Amino acid sequence: MDHVKIARELVRNHFPEARAAFLAGSVLTHRRTHTSDLDIVVLLAGPPAPFRESLVHEGWPVELFVQTEADWRLFAERETAARKSPLLAMCAEGMLLVDADGLGAALQAESRERLAAGPPLASATELEDLRYALTDTLDDLRGCTDPLERTYIVADLLQRASELALLTGGHWLGGGKWLSRRLAAAEPELHSRLTAGAAAAMSNTVDGTGHFTEAVAEVLNLAGGPRWAGYSRR
Repeated sequence: MDHVKIARELVRNHFPEARAAFLAGSVLTHRRTHTSDLDIVVLLAGPPAPFRESLVHEGWPVELFVQTEADWRLFAERETAARKSPLLAMCAEGMLLVDADGLGAALQAESRERLAAGPPLASATELEDLRYALTDTLDDLRGCTDPLERTYIVADLLQRASELALLTGGHWLGGGKWLSRRLAAAEPELHSRLTAGAAAAMSNTVDGTGHFTEAVAEVLNLAGGPRWAGYSRR
């Protein structure tokens, strides 16, 4: 557990007045790799918070997220509105390193409650916009003859379809690897079909593209079906 010891020492030495601190990220899980960094959220009473900093400490890459309680709430609200909250996830799932006055335990409990409640539901208009964009891009793939363009279209479709599937089900979104992890947790079979189909489609196999378009079409149907002709925004 050297990473935990190093994280505690960093917080103690650099932020002796910290009200709370959390260690989060893949470093605490079986997903840890040689490139995993130490994601550390630090709560201070005031300046120099807020700031974010990337550094290397004792050979470990570190991402610092230093905030006051007011900053924390501002970021949490902003991320919740976007239906994607790394901050809530870090505090809910992370390890509490420092809790000088009870703020850490309180924010961890609140983060877990808010994550469990789910993000704001997508409106009918938002879902229709997403269905339209996905339908249009899926048509691009079906008509694509350029293997290089196909790669970009497939990557775009994979992200759009994953996000629409999560929003349709009322689940949190994520970016990059976290989009994959969120969908895998919420809809494991659909996640498997989409990712396997995308990999095959990018390899430029006819069958692979067919399997991928079927998976994307499944997402569209779950969200209300394809949307193109008659779509209008003013």
